[in-house]
Amino acid sequence: MVQFSKSGLDDTFGALSDATRRGVLEELGRGDASISALAERFQMTLTGMKKHVGVLEHAGLVTTEKVGRVRTCRLGVRGLHDEAAWIAQYRRLWSARFDEFDHVVAELTREERGNGGGGCPSRTG
Repeated sequence: MVQFSKSGLDDTFGALSDATRRGVLEELGRGDASISALAERFQMTLTGMKKHVGVLEHAGLVTTEKVGRVRTCRLGVRGLHDEAAWIAQYRRLWSARFDEFDHVVAELTREERGNGGGGCPSRTG
């Protein structure tokens, strides 16, 4: 089983839980942008955008660089590999559960057809 840093996952998923922050990541995926340009794009105050960028930066999803009075944001070098592995682990678990559920439904359908389609299949213990 893959071991994950709980605080790392918490920081990342916390950062991704907000629609504005996800939008900022999408925007930065198209190219670097200043905090003021992001604030304008999302129609929010500079202070509000600074807070969003701070959360993304803390999670390692964004880096910033200040040149003069302009703070430029770009996607962080850290990808979402750990988070993707964590999600994949649960995707496999749920996939196996749904496969088993499909098997049970198919078996019950066969039994019901064998009983003439009337009512629930009989169960013997």
